[in-house]
Amino acid sequence: MSNLLEKNEAHRLIDRMPPNATWDDLMREIYVREAIERGLADSEAGRTIDVKDVRAKYGVPE
Repeated sequence: MSNLLEKNEAHRLIDRMPPNATWDDLMREIYVREAIERGLADSEAGRTIDVKDVRAKYGVPE
């Protein structure tokens, strides 16, 4: 996973936001995008846990 900022991608992200967007809105969009990219990288690298195992760990019924 690359952590390099692509300016064009940043511009597209901002351009898709509504005119009344705040700095907090922008920070949330950046955080969500980063979290998704990290999750996809983990999935591609096989760093995942089966949902059944997670439920069992926390005692959540299936």
